[in-house]
Amino acid sequence: MAYKSRVSDAVVRRLPMYYRHLRELEKAGVVRISSQELGERMNLTASQIRQDINCFGGFGQQGYGYHVANLKERIGEILGLNHQYHVIIVGAGNIGRAVANYAGFEREGFGIQAMFDVSPALVGVDVHGTLVQPMEKLEGWLAAHKVDIAVLSVPAAYAQQTADMLVKGGVRAIWNFAPVDLSLPEGVAVNNVHLSDSLHILSYRMNEKELFETLDANRKS
Repeated sequence: MAYKSRVSDAVVRRLPMYYRHLRELEKAGVVRISSQELGERMNLTASQIRQDINCFGGFGQQGYGYHVANLKERIGEILGLNHQYHVIIVGAGNIGRAVANYAGFEREGFGIQAMFDVSPALVGVDVHGTLVQPMEKLEGWLAAHKVDIAVLSVPAAYAQQTADMLVKGGVRAIWNFAPVDLSLPEGVAVNNVHLSDSLHILSYRMNEKELFETLDANRKS
């Protein structure tokens, strides 16, 4: 039987937001905060804040609110940020190199162990201290090393077969930047990141007011 998460995707998507805001509050010296204040900061209702956090147990106190440092630490644990993860990048193009060059991942426990690409022009290139290896070495690397997460930034035509190889090699999660949704077995986590989707949403927001004004005018005519 397939495992069904006890927490909705919407709540999970908000957890990193909580962690980021609480980290900023802690850096600013804020010791405690109410659900109302946190909600105003995050553009959420106090009720939504409490519902989200109560999915994982009660961390607040009546009349006191939330202890910022404690709640940040607890949400970090819920997100698994108290672990160290071994990460590889498959596809050393612009996206792959951008991920490798971001120092923040290392600080949060996501260590880039290796990079792979098919292009002779990229193999051997040093990207933030990691040498790009040829794709033919990927299978052997997976057999010899523990890999938790793979960043996949290859062309759509090769994404599924590459993902299948990664899963066969023991990879537990794939951060997929290929412009295609992957089909993976139960127990393997995937986050499909389609960059164009974000731009499409932004484009919609820019034109939303005009769109509904036109729709309203058409209904009246």
